[in-house]
Amino acid sequence: MLLDFTTLPAFMLASAVVVLTPGVDAFLLLRTSLRQGIGAGLRALAGIHTASILQVTLVICGLGTLITNNPAVLATLKWAGAAYLIYLAVMIVRGLWLTRKETGDGLESGSTTDRPYLQGLLSNLTNPKMLLFSLAFLPQFVGSAAAPTLQLILLGTVFLVLAAIWEVTIVLAAARIADRLRRPKIARSLDMVSAAAFLTISVGLVAG
Repeated sequence: MLLDFTTLPAFMLASAVVVLTPGVDAFLLLRTSLRQGIGAGLRALAGIHTASILQVTLVICGLGTLITNNPAVLATLKWAGAAYLIYLAVMIVRGLWLTRKETGDGLESGSTTDRPYLQGLLSNLTNPKMLLFSLAFLPQFVGSAAAPTLQLILLGTVFLVLAAIWEVTIVLAAARIADRLRRPKIARSLDMVSAAAFLTISVGLVAG
């Protein structure tokens, strides 16, 4: 068979587990949508998936293996990703400090998502874990397909669609409850959780 569809049920189940596991994308989408609404959340999502499509394409074209087999390139990606997450965390903390000092506004001030598409793009593009995951995960479900490249395209598309469905749900849910979270104390708590998450993930990047 040109494509092996028998592997799809197991692939979709495994993909769902991966997609539902919280990561930097989920925290970035949640915070962006809470602070700036659906439009900004969707722009961040578009940036995330632009990077994801590029990474999956690299894997399908075989370039992903060359990148991940080059220790210098991989280390550079890891450190760049960690540095960017630390930058996001610092900007959140800085926004909290400025808000407390100047305005006392819990949700509108000190946002780090003035360019949500770019932030989504950079947060995913500088994270080599997606590339490594694609290299390790997608080939396991090629099965007996006569056209492995087409099978990888199918698997990559299915994974990205599942991820998009979940992440759109995050954006819509966060935007829907944003009005209820405009209390300064709640907003500050969410910011502190986001900053802590970005710092923790950055440590995981360089330690992993």
